[in-house]
Amino acid sequence: MLLSQNSPDRKTLFVDVILPIAIPKTYTYRIPVQWNERIKIGIRVIVQFGRSKLYSAIVKRISSDVPKLYEAKYILDIVDNQPIVTGKQLDFWAWMSSYYMCHIGEVMQAGLPTALKLESETLISAVSNEQLNRDELTDKEYMIVEALDVSEELKIGDVVKLLGQKTVFPLLRGLYDKGFIHISEQVSKKFKPRVKKYIELHPNVKTEDEKRKAIEDLNNAPKQQDTLLAYIHLARKKSKISRKKLMETAQASSAIIKALGDKGILREYEEAVSRLDKNQKLISSNFILNDEQKKAFDETFSIFEKDKVALLHGVTASGKTQVYIRVIEHFIRQGKTALYLLPEIALTSQITERLKIYFGDQLVVYHSRFNENERVEVWEKVLNKKCKVILGARSAIFLPFQNLGVVVVDEEHESSYKQYEPSPRYHARDSAIYLAQMFDAKVLLGSATPSIESYYNAKSKKYGLIELKSRYGEAAPPELEIVDIKEKTRKDQMLSYFSSPLMEAIQNALLQKEQIILFQNRRGHSTFLQCKTCGHVVKCVNCDVAMTYHKTSNLMHCHYCGYSDSSPQLCTACGSPSIQSKGYGTERIEEELELLMPDARIARLDLDTTRGKYGFDKLINAFEDHEIDILIGTQMVAKGLDFGRVSVIGIINADSIINFPDFRSYERAYSLFSQVSGRAGRRDIPGKVYIQTYSPDHRVLKQVLGQKYLDMFAAEIKERKNFHYPPFYRLIRLEVRHTDIYHCESSAHALATQIKEYLKDRVLGPEPPLVSRVRKNYLQVITLKIERTGISIKKVKEMLKDTLLYFQADKKHKGVRVYIDVDPL
Repeated sequence: MLLSQNSPDRKTLFVDVILPIAIPKTYTYRIPVQWNERIKIGIRVIVQFGRSKLYSAIVKRISSDVPKLYEAKYILDIVDNQPIVTGKQLDFWAWMSSYYMCHIGEVMQAGLPTALKLESETLISAVSNEQLNRDELTDKEYMIVEALDVSEELKIGDVVKLLGQKTVFPLLRGLYDKGFIHISEQVSKKFKPRVKKYIELHPNVKTEDEKRKAIEDLNNAPKQQDTLLAYIHLARKKSKISRKKLMETAQASSAIIKALGDKGILREYEEAVSRLDKNQKLISSNFILNDEQKKAFDETFSIFEKDKVALLHGVTASGKTQVYIRVIEHFIRQGKTALYLLPEIALTSQITERLKIYFGDQLVVYHSRFNENERVEVWEKVLNKKCKVILGARSAIFLPFQNLGVVVVDEEHESSYKQYEPSPRYHARDSAIYLAQMFDAKVLLGSATPSIESYYNAKSKKYGLIELKSRYGEAAPPELEIVDIKEKTRKDQMLSYFSSPLMEAIQNALLQKEQIILFQNRRGHSTFLQCKTCGHVVKCVNCDVAMTYHKTSNLMHCHYCGYSDSSPQLCTACGSPSIQSKGYGTERIEEELELLMPDARIARLDLDTTRGKYGFDKLINAFEDHEIDILIGTQMVAKGLDFGRVSVIGIINADSIINFPDFRSYERAYSLFSQVSGRAGRRDIPGKVYIQTYSPDHRVLKQVLGQKYLDMFAAEIKERKNFHYPPFYRLIRLEVRHTDIYHCESSAHALATQIKEYLKDRVLGPEPPLVSRVRKNYLQVITLKIERTGISIKKVKEMLKDTLLYFQADKKHKGVRVYIDVDPL
C-alpha cells in the first residue's frame, strides 16, 4: 500500500551518488517515497545533472539528511534490483581518489565497464542477427529498434526525444539483455585460442577400395595424386596430419589441397591446440615442482604466516609461473578467489592458455580491450562468485571481488602497470597491495628484475623475500657478449647496423634451423628527417617533437598525438631538396636485413604490425610454428614470451635506453636488457645474446653481462638516497598545461610559489619537460619531493588540494589545466 503525502509514517530518503564525471564531491538526490524499499547502496540510479544531461550514478550513501546548500532533485529511475558495486569496492574507490588525488567520479569512470555507465551521450547500435524475434518486443522497444534500422547509431539522448520520456534506461537494458542492441562505441580484442588446421579423409573415402578408386581417379592430376598418396603414407604413422605437414611432405600448394577438398577426397578441419605443445612438462596439470621451486613455495607460505606481501625474485625461465599456480591452488582449496595480474594481456597469451589448462572454467580473463559484453559478463561472474581465478591487466583491480585470497603480480617491475592518461593515474601493483589488505589477502610479487622500490622493501623486511637462482630443467642461462660499435666501425666490421659477430651468429642459427630475435626500441623507418642544407628537422604541428617516417604508410607520424602527414620532398624552411633520413627503427632494420639475407623469413613485432584484431597472435603463432626465422621487435619481445628454438638475441643499439634523461633509466635499461636476453636458450638449445653499444664500459652493461642484479641495486639505491628519490622520498608531479606558452609559464610559476610557501625547498621547478608541447598545449612541470618521515603526506595532499582550488578559482589562470601524478614513473 502506498503511503499518502501526509502519512506520519512517510519517510523522505536522500542518496549521495557517485557520478562518472570529474567533480570534487558526491551529489545528493531525493528518493520518491514509493522507491524507499528498492534503494540500496551500490545500485545504479538515473539522475539529471546540469540542465539536461542524464547519467547512471552509483548510490554511495543513503540517509535522511537534507542538503543545506541546494535543493535536491528526485532520482528519475532505478536501474538495478541488486547492487552491481560492493561496499569494499566503494571503499577502494574512495582510497584511490584520496591517494592519487583525483575525483571519485574519475575512478568510477575507469573502473566500470562502459556498458554499465549509461549517459545521454552514450551511443547505442543494433545487433545484426536475423534470428532475433521482434514480435516479443513492447511498443516502445520496437520503436527504438525501428529507429536503429534507419540510423546505424543513436545517442541515448536521441531515444529520450524519440519516446518523449526521460526514463528510457530500463527499456535499453531490456533490449541489451535480449540481444537487440550494443551499448558501446568500442570495438575491442578478445583472447583467441590458437587453432591449427588438420587434414583428414572425407567420410566417403574410408575403406581401402575407396582409397584405391580415389587414387585411380586422379591419374590425370598427378600433383593431386601425389598429395593423396603422401597423406595415406603419413596417416600410417600419425593419427592427425596437419595441413602444413602435408603441404611440406607432398610439396603441394593450397590450391591442390582445395581441389582435393572440392572433389570430396580430403577434408580440412580446425582444432584448438596448446602453444606449449613443444614443452609437455610445463602443461601437465599434475606437474611436480623441482627442489628449488618447492623450497620457494614453502618459503612463500612461511612468509605469509607473518607478512602480507612476498617478493619472488627468480631469474628468467626459472619456473616462477609454476610456483604461482601452486600458490593459487592452495587458496582456491580454501574457498578463496585469486587475482593474477599481468602487465599486458595481449603480450602474454601463452600464460593465459597455460592457466586455462590448470583452472579450466574457473578462470576468467579481464582486459580493457575486451568488448563490453565480455567485460560485463566477467563483472557479473566475479560479483556472483562464479569464478575462482581472474587473470587480467591493470583494470582487473576494479572488479567486484567477494572473497579475495591472494593477488599475484607477475613482472611487477613493468611500467605498464602505471596508468598515465586519463586520471586516475594509479599504479596497479601498489593499488593491488592495498586492495588485498582490505580483504586480509596475501600478495605475491614476482620478477626476474624487481623494481628498486620492491626489492628495497624486501631487504628492509617490509616484504618477505624468496629467490629462484637457476633456470628450470636443463636450460642454461644465455651467454652474453658486449659489442663495441665504435671499434667495429673503425675496423670496418659493421655491415649496415649489424656487427660481424652478430651477423655470423645469425647466419649460423639459420643454418641450424634455429630462430633469432632482434631488439630495437623504436618503431618506424627513420626517427626523423633533417635538411642537410639548413639543419631543419620535420616536427609535428601539434607537439614539440620530431615526426617519425614510416615506410609502410609512406607518411610522417607523431607518436605523441597521432598526427600524420606526407613526407616532404623539399625543406619547408629553406626549400632545399636535400632531405636526409636520420636514425632507424624496426622498419629500417627489417629493410636492411631483407637486403642482406634475402632467403630468411623476417617479420616485425611492434605496434604497427599488431594493430589488427589478432595481429599479435598471428605473428606469435607463426614464430612458434617456425614460419618466421628472424623476429624484429620493440619492447613487446621482452614481455612474457616463451620460445623453444630461439638461440640468438641481438640488441641493436643499447645506448638510447641507457642514456634516456630519467632517474630510472639505468634500472629500466638493466631490466629490459635482462628480460630480452631471457628469451634465448629457454629449452635445450643454448642461447647467445649480443648487445651492441658505443659505451661498452658502461656499468649497467657490465652488470647485465655478469647478471649482477644486486650490484645494480646497490649502485642505484645509493644514488636514490643521495638525490632524494624513491624509495626514500615520495614524488608528486604537477603538470601545468595551456595553449599559450607565456600564460602556461606565468601560471606555473604562480602555482609553484604558492606551494613553496608551505613545502619550501621540497618544490622543484617549474620547468619544461623533455617534450614541452603536446597536442597544442605547452607544458610546465613542478616536482615535489616529500621525505617519508617527519612530514605528513596526508597534510601535504590536503594543502595541495586547497592550493589548487584557490589557483583554479583565480581568473588570472583561466583555461590553465593542472594534472596531478602521485608516484610518477
